[in-house]
Amino acid sequence: CFCFSRPTPVIRWIKEGGELPANRTFFENFKKTLKIVDVSEADSGNYKCIARNTLGSAHHVISVIVKAAPYWITAPRNLVLSPGEDGTLICRANGNPKPDISWLANGVPI
Repeated sequence: CFCFSRPTPVIRWIKEGGELPANRTFFENFKKTLKIVDVSEADSGNYKCIARNTLGSAHHVISVIVKAAPYWITAPRNLVLSPGEDGTLICRANGNPKPDISWLANGVPI
């Protein structure tokens, strides 16, 4: 967030509709740079930097989208059944973009 004016502005950061990530937010370069460590999908959103001095203020909104490879919400478990029994297989995954889930039996789509 680089804003040039005289007198030198004070920079402030906010996350629209929420709080800046607690204990994972750091400021660098006299608060011109917002750094978030250990990013998660919850960190997606609009971040606003506000520059203010005695003559007024200006702001800019930065949209942050966190992408994620597919990951297990509930990992599938092996199932051992006897003939005639019923079984349920559960596959719950998430990611951004949302992953497609497909089922195969012995490598052949079901």
